[in-house]
Amino acid sequence: MSSSRKVIVAALIGNALISVTKFGAAMFTGSAAMFSEGIHSVVDTGNQVLLLYGLKRAEKPPDEAFPFGYGKEIYFWSFVVAILIFGIGAGISIYEGMHQVLDPQPIENTFINYIVLGFALVFEGVAWTLALIEFNRSRGGWGFLEAVRRGKDPSLFVVLFEDSAAMLGLVIAAVGIYLADTLGLPWLDGFASVCIGLVLATTATWLAIETKGLLIGERANTVIIDGIRDITKSHNNVDQVNEVLTMHMGPEFILANLSVKFHDSATATDIEATIEQVDAQIKDSYENVKRVFIEAERQKTASVVQDS
Repeated sequence: MSSSRKVIVAALIGNALISVTKFGAAMFTGSAAMFSEGIHSVVDTGNQVLLLYGLKRAEKPPDEAFPFGYGKEIYFWSFVVAILIFGIGAGISIYEGMHQVLDPQPIENTFINYIVLGFALVFEGVAWTLALIEFNRSRGGWGFLEAVRRGKDPSLFVVLFEDSAAMLGLVIAAVGIYLADTLGLPWLDGFASVCIGLVLATTATWLAIETKGLLIGERANTVIIDGIRDITKSHNNVDQVNEVLTMHMGPEFILANLSVKFHDSATATDIEATIEQVDAQIKDSYENVKRVFIEAERQKTASVVQDS
């Protein structure tokens, strides 16, 4: 089982168990914040199912309809997850919170909420730790935000973001319930639910932004593009590399299209041999580069693309 799949499965099991206990506590105590947390866990559980489905679909081999494979399926389903977090998780949490603020109802048996929140923090903490370990392993020397921006496997940072939002939501729920009970102001419980909804909305917006680029066709990282250019330029028959255009067709599938000006003295046989050598060398150096297309073109000014 791949590392990303292990993280998703762990989060799925944890959220499924937590959601049942949260709803039970919400029904027994009448806490809007706890109900919002239950909705949050149900949404997260469904999201993990969708991510697993996306990973499964992404493994399908190329066919006539999709000659470059189905790798972008994981990008699509990651984007769907972001929309669900925003639309369902955030929407219901804010709605329930506002209902409690406008028509506050006292919370009963608050100790049950504390027990459930304590167990939820433990379960979420385990899932969050596993997600963080795998994310740190995959980001290498990049900083946290840089790894999210440049990462090409959204399943890892989607789960990490979800778990981080879940941990923060649990803290907000605990504080809101405590203040509502201690101060005798039940509307604070509803306010905590609204805050949880805002946390989910912020998380969903960030996830949507990060996955959108991958979904519409984000290029490979600069180090790979520069490496491809250097490999190509190192061959004697190559006069100039005009362009190196790349696109991620999936987390582990890069499509590369090169525009190359060959020396005027190079024969057709020389060009064919060079193209074959460049193709093999690029694929040997970068295992994620699965397809390479090389065009023989006259010298032209290459377009400048900033790092993303």
